[in-house]
Amino acid sequence: MSVTETPRYPFTSSVTRKGQVTIPAQIRRLLGLSTKDKVAFLVTEGKVQIAPAQSVVVRTAGMLKSGHPVLTPTDEKAAAEDAMAQEAERPRR
Repeated sequence: MSVTETPRYPFTSSVTRKGQVTIPAQIRRLLGLSTKDKVAFLVTEGKVQIAPAQSVVVRTAGMLKSGHPVLTPTDEKAAAEDAMAQEAERPRR
């Protein structure tokens, strides 16, 4: 079964006193979930979807990517000092 296929029957699970449920094995396989994986519950228009939760690192990887080369700590310090010197030289209003 793939994620896009609709199951032929509903999967059910009971809620424990602690509010926990067991995700049926077929659904875990479908979502690629393993022990200790985290899941996200997405609520939209009164319906709940379950999906594998991604870490902040995975979700945001590459968001701040730029065409500039990565600076070494020494080069970064020099660039910061240059920027502060230029700012200090600007006339104040």
